[in-house]
Amino acid sequence: MGSAFVAHPATAQGETCADVDRQITLPQGFCATIFADHLGHPRQLVVAPDGTVYVNTWSGSYYKNDPPPAGGFLVALRDTKGNGHADVVKRFGPTSADGVRGGTGIALYKNWLFAEVNDRIDCYKLNGEIAPREKAEVVLKGVPLGGAHPMHPFAIDANGSLFVAVGSSSDACSGAPGSAGKDPCAELETRAGIWRYDADKTEQVFSPEGRYAAGMRNAEGLDFDEAGRLYATQHGRGHLHENWPQFYTQQQGFNLPAEELSIVKAGATYGWPKCYFDPIQNKLVLSPEYGGDGGKKVGVCATLEPPVATFPAHWAPNDMKIYKAPAFPKEYRGGAFIAFHGSWNPAGPRGGYNVVFQPLADGSASGKFRVFADGFAGKYKERTRAEHRPSGLAVGPDGALYISDDKAGRIWRITYNGSSGNNVKGASR
Repeated sequence: MGSAFVAHPATAQGETCADVDRQITLPQGFCATIFADHLGHPRQLVVAPDGTVYVNTWSGSYYKNDPPPAGGFLVALRDTKGNGHADVVKRFGPTSADGVRGGTGIALYKNWLFAEVNDRIDCYKLNGEIAPREKAEVVLKGVPLGGAHPMHPFAIDANGSLFVAVGSSSDACSGAPGSAGKDPCAELETRAGIWRYDADKTEQVFSPEGRYAAGMRNAEGLDFDEAGRLYATQHGRGHLHENWPQFYTQQQGFNLPAEELSIVKAGATYGWPKCYFDPIQNKLVLSPEYGGDGGKKVGVCATLEPPVATFPAHWAPNDMKIYKAPAFPKEYRGGAFIAFHGSWNPAGPRGGYNVVFQPLADGSASGKFRVFADGFAGKYKERTRAEHRPSGLAVGPDGALYISDDKAGRIWRITYNGSSGNNVKGASR
């Protein structure tokens, strides 16, 4: 392992890193400070050109229906003192009194802030004030809710194409454990894929006709590289051993399937629910619900889109950002930071709870992923006992990387303070 990727406490190299968060470990030369805290359950976030950080927060049964903070589910934060900490925090947008529970997706386009809430995506005019005062306009409504994945992350390209991810409502489009999958899977008409709409239009209605790509079980991280390619992460399925013990050992259930990073192409199909990615065989294989026998059969999976890169099973990639700024060493330019929410599995190894870096070049992986930031969970890498769970990522105009935590409501700001000549190449972890 290269020394540059030995985990170090998040202290500054060179410049002073005030109020460093020593719980978080980073490669040498990087620094983590707490930008904001106790924000409820912040999911994804975005940073405006003036440095204002906008965050979408969520509530509801996923968080045991704990009471949300007073005020709107959207939060605007600004550091007016230049010390890396938000000293202005303002909430806006709908509240629980309006019958909403917040959301996950958020993005900037032109001088508008777009944010998901319940079954729609709203947009707010930005007029120079930290928090918009004007009433939001509805851009898209009627996006499916309910089931296992009711959140709607999205991304907007430079031409105004609005790409919306809709997760599946089930694990494998089947009924009782061990039963055959539905074929055709009706969910694919309105879920488990990416839909495209127009960010410059209002009052659009979600429909099957807007589907751009299919077969992505739960694509929460969306971003574009400098060539304009759209990338998406995918949460892999679960319950291979639990539902099909005749084909999978418990250990295989822990290690299958891989989490994925893919380039999203118009009209392409990525496998769910008929296929999953086996990282040992390095290919898509047939799911047992659709005739698979533990990974030996491939069938239709051979004709579908493979991922660009893969990651350990059940880590749960909740967001992803392609790093296009010059602030970090040049080896990071064009690669993907991915926030892993952490394994839900109460048995076996509990991985994730970290942020990794995946090198990319010309639309392909140019090396193995490596853990970039760790230590969020604290003593217990477990869903109910972890102190923090990475959820969202954003890159500021100065190149700083922001990481949100939807467990305890914290946002970190990661900066690079080392020598510009520091060699950051190293082995995967």
